[in-house]
Amino acid sequence: MSITFNADEIFEMAEAIERNAVKFYREASEKTSDADARKMLQELAAMEDGHAKTFAQMRKELSDAEREQTTFDPDNEVAQYLQTLAYFHGTEGKVSPTEKLRGQESMSEILKIALQAEKNSIAFYVGIKDLVPGKAGKDKIQSIIIEEMAHVSTIGGKLQAIK
Repeated sequence: MSITFNADEIFEMAEAIERNAVKFYREASEKTSDADARKMLQELAAMEDGHAKTFAQMRKELSDAEREQTTFDPDNEVAQYLQTLAYFHGTEGKVSPTEKLRGQESMSEILKIALQAEKNSIAFYVGIKDLVPGKAGKDKIQSIIIEEMAHVSTIGGKLQAIK
């Protein structure tokens, strides 16, 4: 049996991934004693929070066809699978980015962790996009990828500014 997803499921996962990013930045800001670093990390948390809201709004605007179940799933296993992917995406074989923080990381190290997480997100969405049929909103997944690419640029710019 082939498993496919719809855009609604992918946006649900994208929102969860953004909430994890908010958690990462907030935890990092709480662990740093540098006021400038704390401010930057809080701004990044707010950016990710806004991103989650953008995805939630995009999700609300999906058509019925883009929400239609694409796989027979009486036990709701696809939803559980997606939740697991969202929680652990990009962290296979290692602890999650928030579990890595010891409170002694430099701003550069924190931004490099964040940058890698954003790159992992892009690779993840590029890969999962092929599991979404055209009628189920495949084109909408590209908008998530574009948003994540903007985050790479933002974080990369902040990283360059502190070097």
